Amino acid sequence: QVQLVESGGGSVQAGGSLRLSCAVTGNMAETIIKFANIGWYRQAPGKERELVARIAAGGTTDYGDSVQGRFTISRDNTKNTVSLQMNSLKPTDTAVYYCFTRWIEDYWGKGTLVTVSS
Repeated sequence: QVQLVESGGGSVQAGGSLRLSCAVTGNMAETIIKFANIGWYRQAPGKERELVARIAAGGTTDYGDSVQGRFTISRDNTKNTVSLQMNSLKPTDTAVYYCFTRWIEDYWGKGTLVTVSS
């Protein structure tokens, strides 16, 4: 199976930076990190979950409109991790951030909380 474990969340002031990591573990980890698309989603209180960024197996990336130019997603196949570098954070970026992948079925991490204060 596959487990996704997020880390790196925390509290930061507006304009600051955080780096989130998603560790892919389990007996399918190497297959996932090499061949699956992996993404970051977020859910703010009272709002629906939305796409933040995703990276394809070949390295192609795409971003939600609200984070374009501020966030960067990357993957390290040697460490089975996908990272999200978040710069110029805004209070509207406050949310629980989830790692997601799909390989026959959907896999979600438990999430990591990011709080941005003004």
